[in-house]
Amino acid sequence: MASKVPELSIGGVSIKAGDRQVVDVPVAPMYTHDDLSISVQVVRGKSAGPTLFISAAIHGDEINGVEIIRRLLQHRALKNLQGTLLAIPIVNVYGLLNHTRYLPDGRDLNRSFPGSAKGSLTGRVAHTFVQEIVSKSTHGIDLHTGSRHRSNYPQIRANLEDPQTRHMAEAFGVPLAINAKIRDGSLRACAADAGVPILLYEAGEALRFEEMYIRAGVKGIISVMRSLGMLRKSRSSKPPRLPIISNKTSWVRAPESGILRTLVPLGGNVTAGQTLAFVADPMGSTETEIVAPEDGMVIGRTNLPLVYEGDATFHIAQYGRSVATVEKQVEQFQEDNQPELADMDGENPSEAPIT
Repeated sequence: MASKVPELSIGGVSIKAGDRQVVDVPVAPMYTHDDLSISVQVVRGKSAGPTLFISAAIHGDEINGVEIIRRLLQHRALKNLQGTLLAIPIVNVYGLLNHTRYLPDGRDLNRSFPGSAKGSLTGRVAHTFVQEIVSKSTHGIDLHTGSRHRSNYPQIRANLEDPQTRHMAEAFGVPLAINAKIRDGSLRACAADAGVPILLYEAGEALRFEEMYIRAGVKGIISVMRSLGMLRKSRSSKPPRLPIISNKTSWVRAPESGILRTLVPLGGNVTAGQTLAFVADPMGSTETEIVAPEDGMVIGRTNLPLVYEGDATFHIAQYGRSVATVEKQVEQFQEDNQPELADMDGENPSEAPIT
């Protein structure tokens, strides 16, 4: 006999088992007195199971996750959902409207959790999200990108020492998982305090859609949902590819100001002493190498060719596997998520890949 599906209320709205509904959770209005709310699409299965929240745009200019959630909500696999999916494509509505990372009070939402009902604007948004979403979930996935002019290679950041979180990270299917320390005030820290295992998926650049990274995000979430028993197991006989685990990452900074010419792409493997880029003055009279301090993979990189001394240029993750193994993982990941010609010539243009 199937277990009874527990009651669920979001924003004062009760959602029954088997229902699908968009709930607008009010947050502080704009100074024009226009109402503003965080929209949550609640998808409930007819049978009991985990409650998974998927959030995006906690930083308002990080929009890859918005498109990932849009596609996820159209996925036919959700017809056989067990448990509940809480999809929040835009957490920081203020930031998205203004193409900015922060809220109007200049605070970083991802450093303001758990927030307070009587605190700053950012603190109040954080408090609302915790009360309405995190406290009602059993698992979570938070979607991010790099900041402006900075791209991240697809990666999972999580507390991999927690068995449940590691299980989710291994199911997601990206080449690299970083065993990242939890930062005070972050959504990850707040979820951990509430006993909710959470992954942070980082991929791409702010204010940019990147098709391959979006596809990987959708596949990864579906895979995690299968591993949690929320969706039927895949018919594929392929065993899951376990991610490369990194316990240490570091930024390489510009030794001087000037014009930056990068030589190594995202996802590229580097060895200690390898030239990553050159910084030159506009007249060409001086030129300085930027070299890799140690072996690793480039998981983040600036896209801006103008740098000041001390600017972060390359983010490198160290790992324990052979270079050949890492290169194979990255190559296979790109093959699996690269749009094919058949995708571009489909009958429904709305489903065509972004170019």
